[in-house]
Order: sequence, then C-alpha cells, then structure tokens
Amino acid sequence: MAAPLQAPVHIVGWSHSKFGKFDGLDSETLIADAVRGALADAGLEAAQVDSVVIGTFNGGFVQQDFPSSLAINDQPGLRFKPSLRVENACATGSAAIYTGLQAIRAGDADVVLVVGYERMNGLPTAQVGDVLLKCAYVKEETSSAGFAGVFAGIAQKYFDTYGDASDALARIAAKNHRNGVSNPYAHVQRDLGFEFCNTVSDKNPIVAGPLRRTDCSMVSDGAAALVLCSDRMRKAGSFRRAVQFRAARHVNDYLPVSRRDILRLEGAQQAWQRAFAEAGCTLDDLSLVETHDCFTIAELLEVEAMGLAAPGQGPAIIREGQTERGGRLPINLSGGLKAKGHPIGATGVSQHVLAAMQLVNEAGDMQLPGARLAGVFNMGGVAVANYASILERSA
Repeated sequence: MAAPLQAPVHIVGWSHSKFGKFDGLDSETLIADAVRGALADAGLEAAQVDSVVIGTFNGGFVQQDFPSSLAINDQPGLRFKPSLRVENACATGSAAIYTGLQAIRAGDADVVLVVGYERMNGLPTAQVGDVLLKCAYVKEETSSAGFAGVFAGIAQKYFDTYGDASDALARIAAKNHRNGVSNPYAHVQRDLGFEFCNTVSDKNPIVAGPLRRTDCSMVSDGAAALVLCSDRMRKAGSFRRAVQFRAARHVNDYLPVSRRDILRLEGAQQAWQRAFAEAGCTLDDLSLVETHDCFTIAELLEVEAMGLAAPGQGPAIIREGQTERGGRLPINLSGGLKAKGHPIGATGVSQHVLAAMQLVNEAGDMQLPGARLAGVFNMGGVAVANYASILERSA
C-alpha cells in the first residue's frame, strides 16, 4: 500500500479530439494532433517533456502497432525521450495517466506527456465486438453478442434479484444523451428523450437480453492528451492553470465473473473507498463524477459501488434525478461513454480532461457552476481494472 501522503502531481495542459466515426483516419494523425494540442495548451515545447506514455488497446483494430515512438514523427523534440505504450483494456487511458503520475512521484520526470487514442472503425462492427471480447475471461464469457452479451447477462441478473429496472437504464441513457448535446467532442450530440430510450423499436432494437441499442456505448474513434507535471515544475513554471490529483487509486479484481458477486462491483467499490481515504473526503464532497457507462447497467452498478445508493437501490436514486445536472451528484455531464463515445485507449484520458475542464471553468455549455472537486472512475473489463481519481484545482 502506498504511503498516505503522496507528492502532488498536476495536470497543466490538455487536448481532446472530436469522437466519432471517421473514414480513413490514421492513428498517427490522431496521436500527432493530440500531442500538438496538449503541448500548446500547456505552453511547453516538446523538448521540455521528460517522458511520454501512450495508451491504446488496439488488439487488432489497426495494422500499425508499437505506437510509442509515433509522436516523434511530428515532434522531433521528443526524440531520445523515454516513451512507452501501456494497455489495460477499457481502462487503458487511466493506466497511461497513472504510469506518468508514478514516474513523477518516483522522481524520474518533472513533465510527462500522456496520450490516449483508438481507431476502432476500420473494422466491421462484428469484428470490433470480437476484439473487445478479449477483455473478458474467454474461457467462460464468450458471447455471440460480444461484451453487450456479457453486460446483458449482468442486467438480467440484477432484474431477477431486485426487479425490472429497464426504465432506470433508459433514464441513464436519456440523461447522458441530453448532457452530450452540450459536449462539442461527443460522438452523438442529440437529445434522444426518455420515451425513445425506454421503448423498443426499429430504431432502438434489443441488442442482447434486456439491453437496447440506447443502453450500449458506440464504436468510436478519437484521442485525448494531457500534460502532467511535478509540484516543483508547476511552481517554477508559468502555467495559466493547473488541476491536482487529490487521489489516484487503482485496484484489480478477478477476471472471471464467476469468481465474484458481479452485482457488487467490489473492485470499483474498493477503488472509490481508497480514493476517498487518500483525498480525505467523502462522496458528498464531490461536485460531479465522470464514470464509465460503457453500458447503462454499468453506470447503475457504479452508482451503488461509489456509495450513492445501497445495493438494489440505484434505480430509485436515478428515478429521483439525483444523478442529473442539478441533482445531488451530477454524473457524466460530458454525456459519458454513452453519448460522447468510447474509443478505448482515449476514454480514461478524456474523462480526466473533461473533469479538469469543469474545475477550471473551461467546460463551456457543459459547465457546472462552482465545481470544486471532481471524481473520475474508469474500468477495464467488468470492473476488473478499476481506477478512481479525485481532482481539484491547484492554480
């Protein structure tokens, strides 16, 4: 276990591409644009970066793998800097951030550039599903419906245990699509409405089990990047603003769903509890949360795992509007993965960028007035790799 007092690490610059489906998009271009934007936002030259961390799942999405040096092609100032690629399923982006954070806390770097990206739409949808299913325990959790089938099984078990909550899942989808209208980076900027999300139709068919199309995040392309720096560097530099990690906790759980009570998401619960302990705060101190709604049932279970509702009581909290803008704890003001999109390697970086934007009052139409403390939760697999961050403005 890490020491309770950690050296401060700050986010001092960022960039975020539009997420969506882009024909002919090149991964190298995604990386180059993200790097250029983040460096410019931080007011730094590439030569001032000590190390680079690239996060991408890939897993067969694109032909070009080994991306750790691709940024050098556009930024010769990064040549001869240490650079590596990390991967941790759908939590790859947060894994990249935490790798950079650890390098700074270890004293190996003062400035770390972190990039998360994914180019998913170069494959047919069925093949994308096959690639993603590698993040499940394939000895047990193979499904013709891919990960949607895995989460559909979890949703059905929840309904069997606590009662049908299809309407609560539809409220999550409708909320996130409504929030996504205000996010210029979102894959879908359209308010679908509760009735559409709650009704099975030709445009909103059943995908697997009780999950409808509106319960599932999209196959997206995109990138996000941020610049991390040490406290010494922040104080010595001239950054126009900074956001600090009050907490950064990562825990892993069993890969097989069969070895866990899957309705509890105990790994997520542990990550949140450890983050609150490190930050010296409680859930009630948070202004907002960006959480991992790869499927609406995931957000429902995460609402319970973070402590906003007791087990089985998540639907009531959602029906009451407690996770809406203006509710007790606004969740996914960005539109979440549901509306914003879910390019795997970019997701965790995107979540941290959008939370940081809220804290420095740069979130535009997404802005929550007076945001002071933001939570971020990013998971890989079915709550196997769990990352919980708590962020606050530091300059």
